[in-house]
Amino acid sequence: MQIIASGATLGARIEGVDLATPLSEERLHEIEQALGRHGVISFPRQELTAKQLRDFAERFGSLEINVANQYHEPGLPEVMILSNLKENGKPIGLADAGQDWHTDMSYSRTIAFSNVLYGIRIPMRDGRSLGNTEFCNMHAAYDELPEALKRELEGMTITHDFNKFWEKMRQEKGSTRPPLTEEQRRRKPPVSHPVFLVHPITGRRVLYANPGYSMRINELPADRSDEVLAFLFEHQLQDRFRYRHNWTVGDVLMWDNMGTIHNAVADYRPDEPRLIKRCQVMADKYFPEAFAQ
Repeated sequence: MQIIASGATLGARIEGVDLATPLSEERLHEIEQALGRHGVISFPRQELTAKQLRDFAERFGSLEINVANQYHEPGLPEVMILSNLKENGKPIGLADAGQDWHTDMSYSRTIAFSNVLYGIRIPMRDGRSLGNTEFCNMHAAYDELPEALKRELEGMTITHDFNKFWEKMRQEKGSTRPPLTEEQRRRKPPVSHPVFLVHPITGRRVLYANPGYSMRINELPADRSDEVLAFLFEHQLQDRFRYRHNWTVGDVLMWDNMGTIHNAVADYRPDEPRLIKRCQVMADKYFPEAFAQ
């Protein structure tokens, strides 16, 4: 196995691994450590069934069944389909997944460890891939915060709400998302997490806030909370913290949801097909006490 760093603020490519074959505990540990160091890792030229994708992802923790509870692989509810394709006039997957800055499952009591995505059809135009995925480095974002703000926010928490991002996506042109039902809202009520987390792999602090789901700094007055969140959102999206993964068919892309935030770039048309299958790994296996409330 070779780990080839991107040379940017995030990202590494891992060569010499066939994810269709069960990996040893030693290999899994190496991959976990690489994920902590680099934030985003890719495995090119993979050929996987949905079950093999699921089997690889679940070696890292329990897999979430998305709260929307739709667009699953038949018989494998842990595998969600992200696609703009239609069959018999009906969408086969969620077409607008992740199209703004966020980190998955910050809205859950047990937060996410990692996402594992498998690229099956990637839109191309003029020889370039579209629908690429951008990331920002939350280790670096924390390190570069003003010291006075670090002191002010020490020990504070942020409320995160699934409905915030869902409603934002519903306002986008062409969205077919319905409002969340009362049952869906009941299953994902707002939760609170620390503004700063100690990352369980690196041992360093990260900024655990994101524009998609973060609503309120609980210990601050509303006006000050709004002011600080606006600053944090602008700060964490600086170009110096950014990295983009340019997809190719057969990529398995894995990222650390604590050390990064991400955005799926919506620069492709409905007639430019995109098909990706996704698993979300919860943090319960590695960090059961730190994040269970």
